[in-house]
Formats: sequence, C-alpha cells, structure tokens
Amino acid sequence: MVTEANSVPELPEATDFIREIVNHDIRSGKYKLGDIRTRFPPEPNGYLHIGHAKALSIDFSIAREYGGKCTLRMDDTNPVKEDTEYVDAIMEDVHWLGFEWEGDIRYASDYFEKMYEYALILINKGLAYVDEQSAEQIRETRGTLTEPGKESPWRNRSVEENLDLFKRMRAGEFPDGSKVLRAKIDMASPNLNFRDPVMYRIAHVPHHRTGNKWCIYPMYDWAHGLEDSIEGVTHSLCSLEFENHRPLYDWFLVPLPVHRPQQIEFSRLNLNYTVMSKRLLRRLVQENYVSGWDDPRMPTLRGLRRRGYTPTAIHAFLKKAGVTKYNGITDIALLESSLRDELNQTAPRYMAVLNPVKLVITNYPDGVVEWLDAVNNPEDPAAGSRKIPFSREIFIDQDDFREEPPPKYFRLAPGKEVRLRWAYIITCTDVVRNPDGSIAEIRCTYDEGSRGGNPSDGHKVKGTIHWVEASNAVDAEVRLYDRLFNKEAPEDVPEGEDFIVNLNPDSLHVLKHCKCEPALGGLPPETRVQFERVGYFCTDRVEHSAASPVFNRTVGLKDSWARIEQKTAAPAAEKAPAEKKPAEKAPANVALIGIDDFAKLQLKVAKVLEAEPVPGTDKLLKLQVECDGKRQIVAGIAKFYTPEQLIGRSIIIVANLKPAELCGVTSCGMLLAAKQKKELRLLTVDGDIAPGATVG
Repeated sequence: MVTEANSVPELPEATDFIREIVNHDIRSGKYKLGDIRTRFPPEPNGYLHIGHAKALSIDFSIAREYGGKCTLRMDDTNPVKEDTEYVDAIMEDVHWLGFEWEGDIRYASDYFEKMYEYALILINKGLAYVDEQSAEQIRETRGTLTEPGKESPWRNRSVEENLDLFKRMRAGEFPDGSKVLRAKIDMASPNLNFRDPVMYRIAHVPHHRTGNKWCIYPMYDWAHGLEDSIEGVTHSLCSLEFENHRPLYDWFLVPLPVHRPQQIEFSRLNLNYTVMSKRLLRRLVQENYVSGWDDPRMPTLRGLRRRGYTPTAIHAFLKKAGVTKYNGITDIALLESSLRDELNQTAPRYMAVLNPVKLVITNYPDGVVEWLDAVNNPEDPAAGSRKIPFSREIFIDQDDFREEPPPKYFRLAPGKEVRLRWAYIITCTDVVRNPDGSIAEIRCTYDEGSRGGNPSDGHKVKGTIHWVEASNAVDAEVRLYDRLFNKEAPEDVPEGEDFIVNLNPDSLHVLKHCKCEPALGGLPPETRVQFERVGYFCTDRVEHSAASPVFNRTVGLKDSWARIEQKTAAPAAEKAPAEKKPAEKAPANVALIGIDDFAKLQLKVAKVLEAEPVPGTDKLLKLQVECDGKRQIVAGIAKFYTPEQLIGRSIIIVANLKPAELCGVTSCGMLLAAKQKKELRLLTVDGDIAPGATVG
C-alpha cells in the first residue's frame, strides 16, 4: 500500500537486519514493493532438517511479506549424491511448513547449457583455463593463509587451446579427474577462494534429470551466483559460511551480461544435543543407529513431524531464535518449549497407563460398567467432554503404587487413599502376588459417594492418579523417544574418537501392551494428544492403525533434562561447598528465569548515547541508550569498560524486562555479556543495524 501524502510505501516491520536492508532498498527506489525475489536452493542429497527450516522460512517469509515471489530450486550440480527421493521429500516438507513457491520447481540442471555458454565467455576473455593437475595437486599448490599458492603449469594456455580442451571435456573425451576448468584470478589472494577456483570437473555419472547428456558438472561457487541471476533474484539469502565466497560470486558475474543479485548472509541454526551435518545424519541412517531419515529422534523435518511437532510450533521457535549475523548455539529446550506451549493449548487429554498393574475395587458391583464425564482440555472449554468407562477392575501405573512409600509420597500405598482422575476416592486394602513375588493385583475399596473425585465427608485427599478401565482398555505400543545425543556438543570429541560415542543409549524405549482408554484406539495417524500426567504423544504417521495403535512421545510435560543436569551438578557442589559470603541485597523486581520465561525475552539492538558511573559504587555504570526510544540501563561493568569505551557502540539488550532498582537508580533493560575468568565482553553488533532491531 502507498500513502497519498508522500507516496512512501507502507513497509513491513523490520524485525531483523535482513528486513532492514530490504526496507532500505525499497525506500531508496532500488526496488518497488512487490519486486522482491528470493529463492530456497537446497541440494537434493538428503532430507531437510530444522536448520533448513530457518533458511526456508526466511526466504519464503520475506517474499510473502513484501508481496514478492520465492522460487524453490534444487541445486542438483552433484549427481553422485542426488536422488529424486530427496526432491520429492523437500517439496513435501516445504508444503508442510505452509509455504508455496512461485511457478514450477526449478533445478540448477535447467541452466547447465547457459552456464556452459557463460564459461566459454570467461575463457574467451582469458579469465578461465583448463588445468590438468590432479585434485590433490591443486590442493597442495593452493597455499595457506600465510603463504601464496603456486600457479599451475597450464595456467597460461592460449584462449584457443582452452576452448578446444573445454569443448572436448564436454564431449566426453577425457576420463574423470584428468582435467578441470579453473577461473584465472590470483594465486596470491588473501581470500583463498580467489586462488583459481575450480569451475567444472569431469564426472561420467548419470544425472537424475539429464541422464548421460552431461559429463562435466559445474562447481557450486560457479553455479550459485548464475542460478540466482538467471532467476532474477533480488536478495540472495545465505548462511554465514558463504560470506567469504560472496566476492567470488561477484567476480564471476561482473564480466558477464547478467543481472547481479545482492547476497546477504545470516547465521545458521545450531542446536545443542544435535548434529546438523547431512554427512553425519546420513551416517546415522546408513549405519542403522536410527531407523531412517524420518526417525523421530532425527532433527529432519520428517523426523520432527513423525515425532509430533507441528509447523506452527516450529515457526514459533524460529521466531524466538531470531535472525542474526553471528553464530551461536540455540538450546534445544527452546524448541521443545515452543511445542509444549502449543500442545498445552490444543492437545486433547486422555488417560493411558504405560506400565500397567491391575487394581480390583472389591466393594464395587461385579459386571457393572458406568460411564463418567471427563474434560477434553481444561485450557479450551470449547473442546467439550467425553465419556470414559469405569468398573470393578482397572489398570494403574506401577509407579503410582509403593508398598513402602518414601516420605511425601502422595500416591497409592497400603492403607492410603488417592483420587482416581474423574472417578472416585479409593483406599488400598491388600496386595495379591504372583508365585515369583511380583504384584498380580492391588485390592482397594472405593467411596461410593465420591464420584467426580470429591470425598463424601469432605476431607482432603492429596494424591490423584490416572487409570484405565480393564474390560474396554485398548492395547497399544508406546515409543518413548528422547534426545539422540547425551552431550551438548556431540561432535566435540577427543582426536581419534567418533561422535557416535555420544549417542544417548536411552534415546528410545519401546513399551508393549500399554493400556489406553477406548477413545485412543480410533484416532487417525498424526493425532497429537496429552496422556494425563505422562506427556504429549502423537499417533505414528507410518505404523499406527486402529488394529495396532502406536504412539510416539513428542515431548514431556516439563523439561526433564533441566532436572537431570541439576542432579548431575549437585554431587560436585556437595564435594566442594562454596565458602559462604554475606548475602547481598537483590535488586528489586529481579529473579531467576527458566527456559519458558527465557523464550519470551526480546533481544534488541541498542546504541549507547551516554555513559557515567553510578555515584557511590565502584561496579555500576549508568547508560543512556537508544532502542525504540531512549531508556536508561544500569550494569555492573565498570571494572571492564570505561564510559568512553561504550559511547557510540551498538550493543544487545534484553528490552522487555520490568524496571529494576539498583543502588537507587532505575534500570530499564539488561545488557548481554560473556565472562571468562577475569575478562568480560559485551555482546555487540557490527554493521549498519538500526537501534531497536530485534535479534536472536
């Protein structure tokens, strides 16, 4: 939309530095609203993972927000690893996330002929030559960061000879590895990518689309910029590892009669307890550490979908993670929290007993089944209620009974009472054992007047447990999935060791003959539910059926890994107790936060306008910053920074905290910093990023 007053387009909010650039390009007249073209260019050599979801979300969302178009292009320049299976999976995953590409799907192979013609132009201009060195020789003569490379003996061939050899390479006259086409740039360049990069290699391998038409294939650096140019891409959005390649892309395009896209790099998504390399993911599949690319423990979109993740939860997570120019590690707990928040609102509740033991209510009429009312979702009144059966014999979970209960155990024990969810109050009277000593059944009596869970005499009952009526129970297989790795950085291993050693041996437990209430048996595949008191589960999209129900644990009701890490750290703390210090007065309105609260924090860029010490202290500085208006922030950084060092710098702050009082001075926000031993560094921002811009 354009306002009549000044004809300035009403642009989307610039929530990150990429959108700031796009807005600037439109305001400057470089492009019009609606002209923006982006692309999502995956290589069809594996399945998309959560890292790709960040990239494709940026590509498609920006095109959508600015009324532009985004193409889906398969970067199929390496026929050795590519397959139509991956092409089909990529298209399905993009659609699953809710995006639609412009026109037909594109392929790099669509442009092989055009790329070949452009290569001939470079040869004719003396900017490319045919080299006969082996790949190993080229690698050895490339040089290092401190030493220049060595020129190829064939670097100064004539244009005519290079044209002849390149045409014969295409004709299939030479074996694999015998010749390559290289750009003729600068073997002494400080940017190693400029040291005569390879543009084409010979590979007598059938291509999944072109068959045996080609036996020379373009290298990615040569193909990348040309593909974007041919498609009219305005903003070529790439991850940070391609930043050093950008000058090379520009170098390739300058001598050609082509459009020149603007490349912008952003940080890729990295998660702890996860590997993102397709090479490593392929190993997990090929060596049978997982059941396939869609194994629910995999970070692939197929795996996440089978686990029970939703597109909306993934989008919510990506929004929280943000778009930045610096690499970092995102806590996988943030992804789990995003899903948990959604399912808490949307998932219907059911009861399922994973480790069943029979319970007999001895004073309940034999042969009678009554139907009780149960609320489907207390977070959603519109979800209504359902009927669940109840009778003399039910199943409860083994963990909900202890013959010798520990202190503060509020579940069932001999002589103790509990509330059956939606049903009655029961009291344990006896335990019947099998010949091997295991429990055959638990015997109880019930309070007939306590239907709905309220004791007839009004006394308080602390414990509530879930259950399933025996005669109508549905048998199901339940798969308890957990994180695939038990180390935050799985690839961080000593020299000579393999990342495989960090696989979590408890990442999957399969439970047979779990007991479910009857409504669970009729659910279709990919239905997400909450098993009350247990967690969120999803009917398996591949193997679930009414005859053989299969449920995958999607995520727990709480972050169990946080508790595990706390317990792991506790013994160390007990062995070496810290010396007690006098308690310091805590700032007002300041508290420790958990992962669910952390996900709500707004991280924004702020520019320091003024800085001065807080009177009467030796640690605090008072900063006046620009971030959606002026605000004051107090920070304990006086021992690490002088006021002069801070003025004019762009820093990152937590912008949506409640005001706090520090030594009588109000602080409206918090700085982000990292401290190691005696050194502290503020998190700063490079480049032209406006104050108030949101970051991850």
